[in-house]
Amino acid sequence: MPTFRKKPYKFPNSTVRAVFFRLFIFSLFIGTLVTVIAYARGYRPDIKTRSITSTGVIAITSYPQAAKVYINGTLKGVTNLNLTLPPGEYKVELKKEGYTEWENKVTLKGEIVMTLDGLLFPKNPSLSPLTSLGVTKAIPIGQTDKLILISKNNNLEKDGLYIFEMNKRPLSLLPPLKPLLLIKNLPKNAQIDNVKVSFSPDYQQGIFDFKTDEDYTVSYLMSLNEENIQLFDITTSKDTLLDAWKEQKNKEISKILETFPKEITKVASDSIRVVSFSPDETKMLYQVSTPLALPAAITPPLIGSNQTAEERNLQTNRLYIYDRKEDKNFAVNDLKLPSTTPPLSRDQATLSVIPTIPNLLLTGDIYNSILWYPDSRHLTIKEKENIIIIDYDGKNKRTIYSGPFDEAFFNVNNEGKLLILTNLNPQNNQSSDLYAVGIK
Repeated sequence: MPTFRKKPYKFPNSTVRAVFFRLFIFSLFIGTLVTVIAYARGYRPDIKTRSITSTGVIAITSYPQAAKVYINGTLKGVTNLNLTLPPGEYKVELKKEGYTEWENKVTLKGEIVMTLDGLLFPKNPSLSPLTSLGVTKAIPIGQTDKLILISKNNNLEKDGLYIFEMNKRPLSLLPPLKPLLLIKNLPKNAQIDNVKVSFSPDYQQGIFDFKTDEDYTVSYLMSLNEENIQLFDITTSKDTLLDAWKEQKNKEISKILETFPKEITKVASDSIRVVSFSPDETKMLYQVSTPLALPAAITPPLIGSNQTAEERNLQTNRLYIYDRKEDKNFAVNDLKLPSTTPPLSRDQATLSVIPTIPNLLLTGDIYNSILWYPDSRHLTIKEKENIIIIDYDGKNKRTIYSGPFDEAFFNVNNEGKLLILTNLNPQNNQSSDLYAVGIK
C-alpha cells in the first residue's frame, strides 16, 4: 500500500507580510516610546562621543520678564527660558537695562529640572506721595496691610492718630486717612509723639500708652476700626489684658511650629528664639541662644533643592533662616546683633513673637531693621542709610533705596512696594510724609 507524505503547510505570503508588518509597527512603537521617555528624562545624542548622554534642564524665569540670560558669560536668550544642558557647573546671570543684576551658581545633574526665579529691581525707583497731612511717626499694624500715622502740625482739628490702608485704591490721587484719635480728645497733658502700641491677636484693638507732661504713662484700650472719641482708661488693668493676649499669641505660634519637622521643633523650644515667620509660614528667621548642631529632618536631601551652602553648626547670637519645605538652613551673614542689645530670656523672646507677622519683630535695633518681602523668598533690610534686599539664602544683596528717609520706619506692602517716611522739601514742610518707592 503506497504511503503519502504530508506536505508542510505554507502560510500565504499575505499572512506573513501582515505578521511582519505588525511586529514592525510594535517595535517602532516601543522604540518611539523609549526615545520619548529618554528624551523627556534628558538624554541626548552626543556627536563627539558618539553616545547617548543624560542632560538636565534649567528653567529660568524672572520678574520683570524679558531679562537676558547668560550661562557662563554667554548670552542664551531671554526669560522665560528652558535650557537643556549637560551635567556640570554653571553661572547663571540675569540682566535687564535699568534694573539690578541677579546671578546664581548651580551644579546641574542629569535627568533633573532645576528652577531658577530671579527678582530684579529698578536702579532708579520712582517716589509716589501717599499722604499730604504731615506725618511724624508711622506704626505698622502687625500682619495687616494697615499703618497708624501720627500727625502733629499744631492744628487742633487735624492733629492726631490716623489709620492708613496701604492697598486701598481710591478714586482720588492720595489714599484717604481714617481718623483713629484726634488730639483734641486726649487729656491736654498727654503726648502723642512717642506713643507705644500693643495689638490684640486679631488686630481689632490696641493698648495705646501715652506719656504725660508729669512723666506718667496712661494706657487706653482703643478700637482700630473706628474713631475713638470716648477713651477707656485701662492703666491699672493693662498687664492682665496683655497676659491674655500673649497667651493667645503663643497658641498661634505653636500651631505654626507644628507644621515644622519634629527635630526642628524640639530645637526651637530649647535653643533658639524665633524672630519672625515668612508670610507663607514655610520659613523661620531666628536667633540662636546656645551653640548647637541643627539635625537633619529630610535624608537624603531633596533632589533639585536649593544648592546654596548651608550652615547647620549654629553660633550664639547669630541670625539664621530655616526652610521647612527643603530642610535647609542658611546664615544671614551680614547681620549681627548690636552689642547694646540686652539679652532676652527665652520666655521674653517667645512672648514677643507674633506668628505670620513679617513686620512686628523682637525688641532691639536689629529686629526693627529686618522685614520679610511678600514673596517669602527675600529679606528687606535697613543697613545704615540704605535699604537693601537679599535672597533668603543670603545671595544677591542689592541696594533698592539710598535716598533720604526717616530711619525709624520703613515697610513693604503686599504688592511689594517699599514705604518710607521722608521730607523732600524741608524748607517749606515742617513734617515728613509717607511715600511709596516703586521697586516693583
